[in-house]
Amino acid sequence: MKHPAELWVYLSTSPLLWLTLTLFAWIFAVSISVRLNRHPLANPVLISIVVLSCTLQLFGVPYQKFFEGAQFIHFLLGPATVAIAVPLFRQWRQVRQALVPMVAALIVGSLSAALSIMLMGSWAGLPRDVLISFLPKSATAGVAMAISSSLGGNPSLTAVLVVLTGIVGALVVTPFMNAMRIKNYAARGFAVGLTSHGIGTARAFDVDRTAGLFAGIAMALNAIATSLVVPLLVRLFL
Repeated sequence: MKHPAELWVYLSTSPLLWLTLTLFAWIFAVSISVRLNRHPLANPVLISIVVLSCTLQLFGVPYQKFFEGAQFIHFLLGPATVAIAVPLFRQWRQVRQALVPMVAALIVGSLSAALSIMLMGSWAGLPRDVLISFLPKSATAGVAMAISSSLGGNPSLTAVLVVLTGIVGALVVTPFMNAMRIKNYAARGFAVGLTSHGIGTARAFDVDRTAGLFAGIAMALNAIATSLVVPLLVRLFL
């Protein structure tokens, strides 16, 4: 192409436009986060969502059209989740030493997340489908949406709740752990991965490599635990 305008003409009629804008929004968000020394409030995911949402709203672009390009990134969610097995394999000796407390934390964390939603949702009088959509919010997006869909929930609502849960967890985890004087990065990482899935795991890797490793393990294990716990609770109580 001899002129930059030709590139714009091509992209404006192609789904690649929204893929390109998504990538640039992420690069912009990461640069802001780095400039602010990875401050919890400067979360790249949150900044990217705000930038893209404002862009779509400003130009009146429906989400379906945006997703035509963004689906290429969405496809990578599955491989990225599976890739967590790589650091797990490399650090297996360290993981094996903490296996018992990890299993205990997994059981308590998964049950607490689901039961607390069940109790508060019932108290608030939420409809059955909305309550089911809330239940798997602490699992990674692909698993949570599949659970919600199979049980009669709203996968789109579940996706929003998953993102919000991850962002809130990534924002509060470092100040909260510091306030509680928890210095064990394995424990810190496992806690954030258990409650805030991929977004929290990304934040854990920014803080410490060990924290990121255990956050990834917790995210993977909680996906399995949630897929077992949530259907059981729905069958028993809903």
